Amino acid sequence: MADSPDAQFRIRLYHDGKIALGPGRVALLEAIERTGSISGAARELKMSYRRAWLLMDETNSAFAQPVVESTEGGAAGGGTRLTETGRLVVAHYRRAEELAFKAATAEIAVLKKLIRD
Repeated sequence: MADSPDAQFRIRLYHDGKIALGPGRVALLEAIERTGSISGAARELKMSYRRAWLLMDETNSAFAQPVVESTEGGAAGGGTRLTETGRLVVAHYRRAEELAFKAATAEIAVLKKLIRD
């Protein structure tokens, strides 16, 4: 028997007609927080460094304050970290997903019953 159907909300915020924030960018921000670098996050998410860097550049440009910041190399090496704004963005995005799911629980249950076994 296959796994029971599940549901997932995919919230996207737009700025000037382009995606400013969505599930992929939030996953990338979370991976940067875990790995301490864009390259490490890109490897973890199986995307090119260039793609990850472009996504973060676009996201930084969309927000009033940067969501990530890079540090120069040196003895300890360089890296990238989430700013306070970046941490707030991730936390509020995940909370919005949670609230949307809770609000739609009854409707999702009905839809699940309509899916073929």
